[in-house]
Amino acid sequence: MDISEVKKFLANETPEQWIRNALANQDLLLIDHAHCEKKAASTAMKLMYRYVDNNTMLHKLSRLAREELRHFEQVLVIMEKRDIAYCHLSPARYAGKLHKHIRTYEPATLVDTLIIGAFIEARSCERFAKLAPFLDKELQDFYMSLLKSESRHFTDYLGLAQSFSSEPIDDRVESFRQVEAELISSPDTEFRFHSGPVMSD
Repeated sequence: MDISEVKKFLANETPEQWIRNALANQDLLLIDHAHCEKKAASTAMKLMYRYVDNNTMLHKLSRLAREELRHFEQVLVIMEKRDIAYCHLSPARYAGKLHKHIRTYEPATLVDTLIIGAFIEARSCERFAKLAPFLDKELQDFYMSLLKSESRHFTDYLGLAQSFSSEPIDDRVESFRQVEAELISSPDTEFRFHSGPVMSD
């Protein structure tokens, strides 16, 4: 699948050191991937409960939540086959740092939340594509199978963000693009699916 639009949306590519971290921590990669899918479904559901008056958004987020939960189930199946126990993990700094930049009045809060959703989905898509060639066939096939839905989630979130704004969102997107790029490229202390590179690995 061509993910050129995803790459164009992001300011930078995943660092090679993160790929090395992922290959050295594949059990942890799968555990955190499962957490990410569950969190993505939860985020969509929270938006559906908070903003109930837009049918287009409700339909898109309902589909997205179902797909994310399906992906969560698929990751669990792979983990079970590999005797990897699903367990609690401390969250990466990634989403929390992005959310610190959300404006605190409506509809700006919703617009920013949706833009962040677009970046999370786009980065996930970019990482699946970049990591897949280095993985065993089962994981490679699985990660490549996720690209279509993840790229659609990215465009859905971005389109919804623009639909709720009375002005172009380009400046807000660019602001979050710079924050996201810094989080992805700067060193992290713990490896996670959305972490920066861990230099001690």
